[in-house]
Amino acid sequence: QVQLVESGGGLVQAGGSLRLSCAASGSIFSFNAMGWYRQGPGKQRELVAVIPRGGSTNYADSVKGRFTISRDNAKNTVYLKMSSLKPEDTAVYYCNAYRYELAKRYDYWGQGTQVTVSS
Repeated sequence: QVQLVESGGGLVQAGGSLRLSCAASGSIFSFNAMGWYRQGPGKQRELVAVIPRGGSTNYADSVKGRFTISRDNAKNTVYLKMSSLKPEDTAVYYCNAYRYELAKRYDYWGQGTQVTVSS
């Protein structure tokens, strides 16, 4: 059973920074990609950033230049460094990992961590 555990959320002032961590229970190299999603109040869950196993990273337009996703395969951990935070970044942030098995995609989710940016 895959477990993803996020940490690092909290309350920060606009312009500040936070780093989220997502620790996986097994080797993250087994996943096709890992990423971060977020869901703000009254909004749908949206993709923030993704880091494939062997490809280049990808970001939502709203966070490009401010957020950086990275991975440490030795620690089975993915990070999201968030800088120049804005009130509109306030959301629950979820870690995601997926893999394909026999052409079927399997998604795994963390429990989420709250990020609140005050103005």
